[in-house]
Amino acid sequence: MSIPSITSLVPAQAEPLSVDELVAAYAVEDRSATTVRVNFVTSLDGGATVDGVSGGLGGPADKTVFDILRRLSDVVLVGAGTVRDEGYGAMRLDVDAAAWRDDHGLPLHPVFAIVSGSLDLDLRSEVFTQAPVRPLVVTTDRADPAKRAALEAVADVVACGDEHVEPARVVQTLSDRGLRQILCEGGPALFGSFIAADAVDELCLTISPALVGGESVRVSAGPASEAPRAMRLHHLLRADDLLLSRYVRG
Repeated sequence: MSIPSITSLVPAQAEPLSVDELVAAYAVEDRSATTVRVNFVTSLDGGATVDGVSGGLGGPADKTVFDILRRLSDVVLVGAGTVRDEGYGAMRLDVDAAAWRDDHGLPLHPVFAIVSGSLDLDLRSEVFTQAPVRPLVVTTDRADPAKRAALEAVADVVACGDEHVEPARVVQTLSDRGLRQILCEGGPALFGSFIAADAVDELCLTISPALVGGESVRVSAGPASEAPRAMRLHHLLRADDLLLSRYVRG
């Protein structure tokens, strides 16, 4: 697997990190403990998207870390709007990542969990039709029964809230299924709801060396939390002018 040159700034390291070293840098100490990790990319001026999607802000190094975070996860949690906007396909890892997971006693691929209150999801999407593992759809008790019944043909559907999806119930439901390493890839509204619920254990934030201006959204949106949650810098990596940070609960 060819990867771009990424070096460590905290702690300082001049030589590029190998894939194994990057995996070690992002691995949690105890996989049996439930961990909610969020991954985002942002511009220097705080924008989360370019032309409505995040892809224009990343690069090879960001994609490498993106893939490693999936490799380490039990479940990848994404809001339905982000699935549509970013053009998600089936949650299938590459051969090297799948082999690594097999060597470490993990299923070949993580579960794909989609958060949707409306259940306006395309059952013909590759997300469902080509999924290597049966996806999970997280919704509310008030979701349309007919849509839920249709989705249950291609995915497991669970309710985690009455009118709105509740982050604490999502985390508990996933954990009860043995999916304790939770990777949330957004979008901003889902991230914001987890911040408000104080349900974020880690943030992996890529800082792109770009200014986007305009009306680009932030990485989080929604109600403010009762008090700011202090986070601690675990590491800071560099790939040319792009920075890759990992923050954990303080």
